[in-house]
Amino acid sequence: MSTAQSTKSKVKTLWHGFISSSAWGWFRKAILFTIFSLVVNHLATRESFPGGESYRFPIEGFLSSMVLCILIGIIADLNFKFFKKKYFSKKIEIASIAWYMASTLGYITIMYIPLSNILNLIAGGETEFYYLLIGLLITLILSFILIGLAYAHDIYNLYKLSIKEAEITIESGAKLTKLTYENIACFYSENKIVYTIQNDGNTITTNFTLNELEEKINDQLFFRANRQIIIHKNAVDQIEKIENGKLRLRLKTAIENNRIAEINISRYKRKEFMDWFQ
Repeated sequence: MSTAQSTKSKVKTLWHGFISSSAWGWFRKAILFTIFSLVVNHLATRESFPGGESYRFPIEGFLSSMVLCILIGIIADLNFKFFKKKYFSKKIEIASIAWYMASTLGYITIMYIPLSNILNLIAGGETEFYYLLIGLLITLILSFILIGLAYAHDIYNLYKLSIKEAEITIESGAKLTKLTYENIACFYSENKIVYTIQNDGNTITTNFTLNELEEKINDQLFFRANRQIIIHKNAVDQIEKIENGKLRLRLKTAIENNRIAEINISRYKRKEFMDWFQ
């Protein structure tokens, strides 16, 4: 098989895998939305409570809540894709997850108020502000639970990927080398050339600048120690306090390099480094 055919076959396999994964994700969320709507509507009133003598399937409430779930799902998914591209692909932390939830609930609020007014006008009624507010609060609470259930697995997978399984393609002249984060000890710059040092001591030149690498890699694992070097957390062997509030770092013996045997952290970056390292 030729190289072109092999590449085409791999791309096709990856594409089908992506499609099936995406379809399964939507199917899983659709099942969750349906079950959630059924449970909520069956607990909402006595008539629809399971086992009651006057049980009646809450068809109106179920359909209306499914429409609402679909709208919430669209808002949550569009916002998730935005956060995945801008934040989650690089770093998963409590602050970014909280901001995702808060912004999604904000968009739901913006959608809910005019939608409620439109539905009331269609129905020929008028809802008092108090009941509108109560309905909004209940919707936001239920949305928070629903979004948390729907995207917990996706966020966990992204976290796992960003910490353990992520890799970066290093361009070195005409060669491309894929390295996982765990195999990288540090990146350092010398004479305008950026080098990648692996845990086994091997060095690869790259076509990146340190600024470009800093934008690509996960900053839970990597730290820009100074203008010349970015280090991996697991590469640090010893931290020593030195004069003027500075820190001196020693890398592990297996990855020592004469040019970066000792790395100084300025007193201005000391707190930032210690917060990251700990």
